[in-house]
Amino acid sequence: MRIFDRGYNASTMKATRTLRRPRVLIVGCGDVGMRCVRQLQRRARLYALTHHAERRDELRAAGVTPIVGDLDARKSLWRLAGLAPTVLHLAPPQKTGDIDMRTRSLIATLTAPRIRHARHVEAQPTGRLRSARQGIRARKTSVIVPDGGIAAAAAGHYAGVRPRIVYASTTGVYGDCGGAWLDETRPIAPANERAKRRVSAETQLRRAAARRAIAASIARIPGIYAGNRLPLARLERRTPALVDADDVYTNHIHADDLAAILLRMATHGRPSRVIHASDDTTLKMGEYFDRVADAFGVERPPRITRDEAERQLEPMMLSFMRESRRLVNGRLKRELRVQLRYPSVDDFLRTAARRA
Repeated sequence: MRIFDRGYNASTMKATRTLRRPRVLIVGCGDVGMRCVRQLQRRARLYALTHHAERRDELRAAGVTPIVGDLDARKSLWRLAGLAPTVLHLAPPQKTGDIDMRTRSLIATLTAPRIRHARHVEAQPTGRLRSARQGIRARKTSVIVPDGGIAAAAAGHYAGVRPRIVYASTTGVYGDCGGAWLDETRPIAPANERAKRRVSAETQLRRAAARRAIAASIARIPGIYAGNRLPLARLERRTPALVDADDVYTNHIHADDLAAILLRMATHGRPSRVIHASDDTTLKMGEYFDRVADAFGVERPPRITRDEAERQLEPMMLSFMRESRRLVNGRLKRELRVQLRYPSVDDFLRTAARRA
């Protein structure tokens, strides 16, 4: 008895299994995005939007189909429409203004009623058909679109399906809370343009969800750390921290735990729900620097008063030193049932110190 019919072999079965995998689009595939990729490998067909054409080989090597486009140029995003039912929106807003124009462009593209320009892209022939058409191709001028063959063939597959967007926001939307404990019901009070743009993105997503154009979940994220994201360079530069009396409470999450939280939100997050993607650490900023310094055998940073900091430090660094809050992560544990790999910064530093 023949196990495989003609034209249906093991390779075909493997390709069929791949096609059946759920599709996930990652918008802003940086460090956290690549950690999501590693956790999703073999479980989903992955696509990533990048405006750096030189990253295509890196993404392909990781098993991701790159889509070259720019959130600042909406017309370049047309291939995203109907591409995947799940979208991880990890891209930051543009650097100026109060309105997040990038999120506006993304929502407009993902909810577009039809795919524009798709008629200009041809699926790439294979096998004998490819050989037969090589002569024709040499005589025919066609529009070349980066990664157009795969992306255009996939584009529109989920047309009409309401996309589910998981947005990576920031706890900076709360502004300064004077070190108080707060949960996700705390009113927002953004204190700078950077936080206002995040509020703009959240508002746009909520409004799109309210009119049932999308489903949205929002992760408010504190300081992200990992082996490659520790303040070791700052410690080596001897950049000062605030004295304890003037210091602020900060919150943290390991990058791998954050990736796991975002993926969990994609499957179990409640509609239009906000989640604090934070661990259980309760430390002031200077204490955090001291713990990292001790773990890696580096000298602790000097301490200065707030008045001295205002005169010595850069505005961006000062903006983080002006906001103090402590996050309650009950929803994370109760609703998503996430078990953090590193429940606290100390848990990670003990592991990192042993490796060092």
